[in-house]
Amino acid sequence: MNSTIKKTTLFLGACMAFQLGGIPQMLAAPSTSMEVMQQTKRITGTVKDATGMEVIGANVIVKGTTNGVITDLDGKFSLEAAPGSIIEISYIGYMTQEIPVTAQTSDLQITLKEDSQSLDEVVVVGYGVQKKKLVTGATVEVKGDEVAKRNTISPLSALQNQSPGVNIVASSGQPGDGFKVNIRGAGTNGDTAPIYVIDGVAGGDINSLNPADIERIDVLKDAASSAIYGARAANGVILVTTKQGKEGKVQVSYDGNIGWQNVVKMPDMLTAKEYMAVQDQINFNAGVSPFNWSQYLDADLLESYQNGSNPGTNWLELLRNKNAITTSHSVNVTGGSELSKFSTGVGYQYQDGIFGGPVKSDYSRFTIRLNSEHILWKNKDLDIIKFGENVYYQHTSNQGIQIGNQYSNSIYSMMGANPLVPLYNSQGELFDYDDLIAQGSGSMGLLGLNQYINNPMNTLLNTTSGNNKSRNHNLSAIGYIEIQPLKDLKYKGQVYYKQNSSLYKAYNGIYKNNNNDQNTDDYLDENMTIGWNWGMTHTLSYAFDVKENHFDVLVGTEYSREGNNMSETIEGHATTSIFGDFSHAYFNNFSGRTAGIVGGYPVDDHSILSYFGRINYDLKETYMFSAIVRADGSSNFSSGHRWGYFPSFSAGWVMSNESWMENTKNWMDFLKVRASWGQNGNENIGAYKYASTYAFGDLGLYSFNNNKNGGTQGAYPSLLPNNEITWETSEQTNVGLDARFLNGRLNANFDWYSKKTKDLLIDVPVSSINGFSSMVANAGTVKNTGIELALNWRDEVGSDFSYGIGLNLAHNKNEVTEVNNGTHYVNGGNALLSEGTTYMARMEEGHPIGYFWGYKTDGVMQNQADIQVYLEQNCGGDASNSLQGTSIAPGDLKFVDVNGDGVINDSDKTEIGNPHPDLTMGLNLDFSWKGFDLNISTYGAFGMQVAHTYRKFGNGQFDNYSSNVYNYWHGEGTSNRYPILLPGNTVNHINISDIYVDDADYFRIQNVTLGYDIKRLWKSCKFQQLRLYVSAQNLFTFTGYKGMDPECGTALNDKESWVTGVDVGNYPQARTYMVGVNVKF
Repeated sequence: MNSTIKKTTLFLGACMAFQLGGIPQMLAAPSTSMEVMQQTKRITGTVKDATGMEVIGANVIVKGTTNGVITDLDGKFSLEAAPGSIIEISYIGYMTQEIPVTAQTSDLQITLKEDSQSLDEVVVVGYGVQKKKLVTGATVEVKGDEVAKRNTISPLSALQNQSPGVNIVASSGQPGDGFKVNIRGAGTNGDTAPIYVIDGVAGGDINSLNPADIERIDVLKDAASSAIYGARAANGVILVTTKQGKEGKVQVSYDGNIGWQNVVKMPDMLTAKEYMAVQDQINFNAGVSPFNWSQYLDADLLESYQNGSNPGTNWLELLRNKNAITTSHSVNVTGGSELSKFSTGVGYQYQDGIFGGPVKSDYSRFTIRLNSEHILWKNKDLDIIKFGENVYYQHTSNQGIQIGNQYSNSIYSMMGANPLVPLYNSQGELFDYDDLIAQGSGSMGLLGLNQYINNPMNTLLNTTSGNNKSRNHNLSAIGYIEIQPLKDLKYKGQVYYKQNSSLYKAYNGIYKNNNNDQNTDDYLDENMTIGWNWGMTHTLSYAFDVKENHFDVLVGTEYSREGNNMSETIEGHATTSIFGDFSHAYFNNFSGRTAGIVGGYPVDDHSILSYFGRINYDLKETYMFSAIVRADGSSNFSSGHRWGYFPSFSAGWVMSNESWMENTKNWMDFLKVRASWGQNGNENIGAYKYASTYAFGDLGLYSFNNNKNGGTQGAYPSLLPNNEITWETSEQTNVGLDARFLNGRLNANFDWYSKKTKDLLIDVPVSSINGFSSMVANAGTVKNTGIELALNWRDEVGSDFSYGIGLNLAHNKNEVTEVNNGTHYVNGGNALLSEGTTYMARMEEGHPIGYFWGYKTDGVMQNQADIQVYLEQNCGGDASNSLQGTSIAPGDLKFVDVNGDGVINDSDKTEIGNPHPDLTMGLNLDFSWKGFDLNISTYGAFGMQVAHTYRKFGNGQFDNYSSNVYNYWHGEGTSNRYPILLPGNTVNHINISDIYVDDADYFRIQNVTLGYDIKRLWKSCKFQQLRLYVSAQNLFTFTGYKGMDPECGTALNDKESWVTGVDVGNYPQARTYMVGVNVKF
């Protein structure tokens, strides 16, 4: 019998003897009680998470009793328990675990599994946190582990398939390029990007972050959730929290990988022999004799082309980089005591481009992060005063090829380049103008075939197309203090400062390809910008209870200001240079240098002052209500119109708490319905839209004092003022449902929303008496409606195997409901597909924003009888009413008379495509078994189109073709989609029609990662984790799209533009295979 039992027995005996008036005797407790007490034993153990990290402060209790302890700094515990009892281990954010106690139970090694759907877990909301089960808005949380395990350079890439209603599309696959993000549809003809709030500071750049530094990402999708950010939240809010310090011994982790990237799909370009045959076919179509190729090519070169021994030059293949390297390395260190905690991280990422060839297309990033928090005054469990800081430094460097429209797109140029032109001449130098005219027996050689023929590599190597480099330094420093004199009363003050320094350099060398493509002197351009941003936030929160009513009140004020100290450009020209290449292009290396142009100016400040408040109420955690109001004043608007007011209201009802739902407890764990309404603003419209501005321009010189031989450049008014300009306002209604089933294994979230963005800024006509034809006014409205569904299943099979399945679906309908400018539409994106073409993207009432506008076609005319039927049905029987006119012939397109007036003209142009998907989906699978882990992530987009061509129209006859040229009409019955190819005939091509619009539905396996923790085999390993993994990104894409990549998020490489989905040589996403290691110790 141990000493405790002895003392208890003696005490009981003494009490009984005293009551009976007798002498104390040794009495025994009942035998059953004695057996239990004798069998009670001390149980020790260690609690860790799935990564091997000790869990500090976990609750360990004997179920059904008050006998419990919490784990110490090493995750260890010790308590008394009897065989037959159950030890229950719990910690917020993890699944509760129960372990039966047997006679053999002694030292327990417990691994807690994360519970991402824990109802008591807190989630980040604006300026604070809230229990997940009490949230009444539409929010989505993505944990940092989910971001990091995708092994991507950009956090947005990892976020792409995680949240329904958040449509993330790569602007291009070129290293360093960002993403186009729309939350619940595009709602403006301005900047459609959401606002990023990083560690409490609005306006950050999420692409600058190392994914390994992220603790969590929270997306606020509805107005009720995002209204607390008011003026900048019309497009949604994405909250990013970086890793913070943790109490406990120092933990060090390293994550490193290296990968190899390649192009997934290349166009099948024509060889030289095939190209000459196609050119002869074009002449045949026009009734002209075939080309005499000996006039344009030397005999030996011509022979090698014709016998197939020399395939000619595949310029796109020369631009391609095979097995381009990507690598990432991150080290994170965390630790601390009860009074001081820290977390720091260092990261380096590098990505080479899959296109670039002889020039660099790459991106590198170096980051340092330091976060710490310190308690100055602590009284028991109350941290009365504490302060901390988050410091982040980033350096990036990138070079790239051009990825804009057809005038500035290197991939487009290479696809169209003539395959008859060699890369090098016989001396091993780049083929240039002299070599072109020396070919064949004609007086101009290959330029006699066409004056625009050139060596595109000569252009790439000697112009800013390939000679460019950007470097950026970003520093962000955040300091905060929290004062909590009472348990539920807290003040937080935060101040931040950010600075960005950027340097851009570009160089053109001396070269000549032809008379239209040449540079007669060296040109150097350097630009330097130093920008800054600072601000402060003060909040006061108080939580209190009135009986069973709980209130949480927050009030705050915020001020931010930003601008540029300097933006300076230096340009110089020289007839010769000492070093004629980009790496040595500095001004002091130029000889014969002409006077440079130096321009420098400070950019005016932009500031916002805000006041906001929020009240959250709940009754028994069953009935919830929340109200928010924010007032913002922005310097972007004129005096008297600077302030906007943005309210929101939301409510929730946890139905599963009702007594009449008791019968569902065996299969339904939780059910909450919620509804919200709110307004947000968009003040990101640029400065001085309301003011009258002046500009210097090429309007000629003004002569003074009758001086006819000279003049002075003058200024002129460039913008008609409108001081009535105000905020774009987004108003949104949301109804949602959250549910959990089967002991938390199945989680479901459903939302329906209707979002209307009004007061869009549009050019409206004004009387010409003012000297202007239009001015900017609030005159547009866009509406988005949709539904979202997220389903997540997680379960275990036995003690070794666990798995999870996550599916999210989103449907959105976008419609422009008002364009109050007289015409009821706005054109966008002139000459998107080729020079000489008209506008093809529109913002028009009754259509999606940015829809494709052009002619519908009904096939190709096969013969004269077919022409006659077409004319009678569409042109009143009169050929002059057709687009082709009286020259209409077999092989021409059948443009449809949409309005039925018997004349084909602009009035017949209509919607021929929509770049916005009707449905997006994400499917995520993960499996774990005995140290192995497998993760699969997929993404799909359906019901959208892409406008696509890889060729110039008009004068592009002598550019190269892909094998799609064989699908063009070249005789009756050969094609009913693509028209005949004729020299100089541009009617069928220059008029934008649906032959250039393709369905672009796709389903992509984004990431597959297989890992194994070697520590499962190597028990003596000193590391907490030693995980090796292999990963494949962009593994397969299932699509019918004919271009290189259906994920085409921009037009002209403009992420903010409402014109999107145009592919004239879009830089595609790479397929990547990588190997890596995770180490924790």
